[in-house]
Amino acid sequence: VLLKDKNNNYNPPIALVSFFQAAPDDPALDFYLDNNKVNWGPINYGDGVDYFRAFASKRAANFYLPSTMDSQFSDTLSFKDGNIYSLFLAGPKTHQELVLLNDTVEKPASGRASIRFVDLSPDAPAVDVAVKDSAAFITNKNYKQYTSFTPLPGNKNYTFTILQKGTSTVLATLDNVSIANGGVYTIIFTGLSAGT
Repeated sequence: VLLKDKNNNYNPPIALVSFFQAAPDDPALDFYLDNNKVNWGPINYGDGVDYFRAFASKRAANFYLPSTMDSQFSDTLSFKDGNIYSLFLAGPKTHQELVLLNDTVEKPASGRASIRFVDLSPDAPAVDVAVKDSAAFITNKNYKQYTSFTPLPGNKNYTFTILQKGTSTVLATLDNVSIANGGVYTIIFTGLSAGT
């Protein structure tokens, strides 16, 4: 007698991963995990890919010129089952690296949103982050440093300023950003201060 088990479904270990291209002097790129292409169209500086399902294990991250196998950068990552990650390609072309953050996202309290900051400008000085005309609510962040998610009132428009640490010198501005109740946001500081 042969017994068949019809409940033999295999559920592979899965992580959720988002990707953002923060390397300012790179051309457009295709992104692969092992031999699996992640993006539909080329990823330009300042663009990314929303959360996608990735097999959770040790993975090779490979970046190629679009529609070619001309390698521009590669590295190895490890994803754990059930975890959520934000992945960034950072640094100048001569010293590129991947920055992998383990996301711990919780639903904001009623009437609130959550925001975090990631510093991915390799040659900028340490920075503070403020809402325009207010004291800094994030202080002294250097390249590859980031904050946890911080609550702030939702359903408002904000102008955020990135300041050189401990000064009023504005390095970058995000003007009139609409922050919705229940929203979860990341401010990414990127680019080369010595560049254009």
